Amino acid sequence: MTGDCAFCAIVKGDAPAEIVYEDESTLAFMDIHPAAQGHTLVIPKEHSRNIYDIEEEALLATARTTMKVAKAVRAAFEPDGLNILQANEPGGFQSIFHFHFHIVPRWVGDDLIRPWRPKPTDYAQIREAAELIREKLS
Repeated sequence: MTGDCAFCAIVKGDAPAEIVYEDESTLAFMDIHPAAQGHTLVIPKEHSRNIYDIEEEALLATARTTMKVAKAVRAAFEPDGLNILQANEPGGFQSIFHFHFHIVPRWVGDDLIRPWRPKPTDYAQIREAAELIREKLS
């Protein structure tokens, strides 16, 4: 845990939060700046800045809790859909630097917008990008 992390303060009990679920390694609580009613955050208790430095077991535990809480959010609010979002670094819209998932209930016609607009791309560029990724995976 880090001293200046708002989510670590919640884990330690030093900051208030409306907790909806807790187990040995994860915590789920309501977002204080919700995008929609029922907007919930799920975090690992152990501090990790983002996807680049989280341990695999912590990621898996957080994903399991996200699935469990998403089902409860769906049952509680009966939304038309649901977004699960995870942001990394400022360029990816991360603002709290403690790994977390957002669970955001969605309704047809709500005022939320897509984070990107699909656009056509030259298939050669797609193939080139895929090759670069494959090289880094090997």
